[in-house]
Amino acid sequence: MRPAVGQVLHFSEDPAIERFVPHVAATAREAEAYVWAVDAEQAPSYWFPRQCPRAMAWVRPGTTDADRERIVGAGCGERVHAIEFGWLDAMRSTILYAYRLPAGRFRPFGEPWPHAWVAVEPVEPLGPPEPVGDLLACHAAAGIQVRLLDSLWPFWDEVITSSLGFSGIRLHNARPADA
Repeated sequence: MRPAVGQVLHFSEDPAIERFVPHVAATAREAEAYVWAVDAEQAPSYWFPRQCPRAMAWVRPGTTDADRERIVGAGCGERVHAIEFGWLDAMRSTILYAYRLPAGRFRPFGEPWPHAWVAVEPVEPLGPPEPVGDLLACHAAAGIQVRLLDSLWPFWDEVITSSLGFSGIRLHNARPADA
C-alpha cells in the first residue's frame, strides 16, 4: 500500500476518520500541532499495528558490505523490519486502513532527511480509507524481511551503531531491555 503521485498516506486502525485535524502527538518532541502523513518511501514503516514497537534498518549509500551482511543478511534484500514475538498475533489480525491525502497540503518534516509529511491545517481524505490487507504479505511483496525477536534491544543496539539507515517507532512499547 503506497500513495499515488500527488498523495501521501495516513495509516490508522480507525476506518471512520472524516477529517484530520492538527494535534500534538503524545510522543512529539515539538509543541506544534500537525496532521501527520508519509510518502511512498516511508509507507512500509507503518505497515504495523499502531502501537507495535519496531526497529527497522535499510541499506543506503555508504553502507558497508560487512554491516549489510551482519544486520540485513546476505542475499536478504535491502531492508529488515524487526518486531518482538509478542506482536506477531497483532500483525496477523490487525485491520489497518490507509487514508489517501492531498500531498500539496503537506510539507516534509525531519532532519537530516524528511521522515514524514506534516500539515498545519485540517485535511480531508481524498476518498474512503482502504484496507491495507495482510501486513506480513505487504512486507513480502515489497521484499522487506520481517524478523521476529525475543527483544528488540540487541538488534537496535547493533543497528544504531552501523552504517545502515534506521528508524525505531514505538520503542517505548518494547519489552524492557533487561527482561
